[in-house]
Amino acid sequence: MKAALIIPALNEESAIGDVLNEIPAGRFEQVIVADNGSTDRTSKVAASHGAVVVAEPRRGYGNACLRALTQLPEGTEIVAFMDGDGSDVAAELGTLLEPIEDGRADLVLGSRELGEAERGAVNVHQRLGNLLATFLIRLLFGHRYSDLGPFRAIRVSSLKTLNMRDRNYGWTIEMQIKALRARLRILEVPVSYRQRRAGVSKVSGNAWGSFAAGVKILWTIARLSLASR
Repeated sequence: MKAALIIPALNEESAIGDVLNEIPAGRFEQVIVADNGSTDRTSKVAASHGAVVVAEPRRGYGNACLRALTQLPEGTEIVAFMDGDGSDVAAELGTLLEPIEDGRADLVLGSRELGEAERGAVNVHQRLGNLLATFLIRLLFGHRYSDLGPFRAIRVSSLKTLNMRDRNYGWTIEMQIKALRARLRILEVPVSYRQRRAGVSKVSGNAWGSFAAGVKILWTIARLSLASR
């Protein structure tokens, strides 16, 4: 199956080259780096490592993903997403693709909780946020997720049915809730997670990012819960 990889990136000059070098050879028809308004050499480094670079100056994780999706090559059947800071292990991308290629799943989520996160890689506020968000999803939608991490792959035909709209921190949880409502076949697989990221997380690396992400995630859960009634 033809697959593409999307990597939203913001000021990841020091990390993006290593991330791209780690991607398994021959796995993807195209690797798209969505530069979300970087002020460093992220775009130049990514292009020099063979990625297709698209610019999305409007800040927001969802904005970057939506922009990159417009550049998918014709005939792409699977699209994967990962961060550009080196925390996700690109060598494990095959773990996400294989259940879709084998016809066992439509959406595969890389779970840091089921896998092996380095000591200190997931902050206390991240763990608490994940616990609260996954508890609310289980309570309101009847499905038990273990994580909301960005490392994931989805069948393109399934993604189109979700009508993704969120333009910032709510992108990942919107996908997971809408996937439940669309009755997609969902599988979580254990993945690794690094503590020594070359850059700084745009969400968990500062108090404001963590607070804003938490508020948006809770708002997204509430909004989609009300919409489903």
